[in-house]
Amino acid sequence: MTHEWHKSSYSGNTGHCVEVCEGVVTGVRDTQNRELGQLDVPAPEWTALLNAMRSW
Repeated sequence: MTHEWHKSSYSGNTGHCVEVCEGVVTGVRDTQNRELGQLDVPAPEWTALLNAMRSW
């Protein structure tokens, strides 16, 4: 799977960043530990997670 990664807008400026790649499958990875791989989440579940976090 090819990803075009970008820093998540939710990461802020703390230096603890998350990179994401949205698509049919959303990839999520830690910028400081890229070698550990990524978490791939189906887009509907990713959207549900973000919506839940916004209402938290």
